Amino acid sequence: MITYNGLIKLGFDPSEFKLSNSVASNRQTYISYWGSNKPEPSIEEIEQAEQVYIAEAQAKEEAREAIRASAMRKLVENAGLTVEEVKSFIKIEE
Repeated sequence: MITYNGLIKLGFDPSEFKLSNSVASNRQTYISYWGSNKPEPSIEEIEQAEQVYIAEAQAKEEAREAIRASAMRKLVENAGLTVEEVKSFIKIEE
């Protein structure tokens, strides 16, 4: 599938392309404008780049969560605060 994030991950600027959906082909996304000097990538290249984008986004979120958990643990252990106090103080809502 052709995706915006896949094209961005391949290094294309949003001004170099436009994506559209075709009602005739079950809302398949296609490149309706290609203004890059580079060749248009294949669907496979775009899909691979999209998978890399997704994996990187997941890794970043996991790293942020690990930092939050570490900070919470340190505040609870070292400052003598409860988890509820820390969440209230830094306005974490679950």
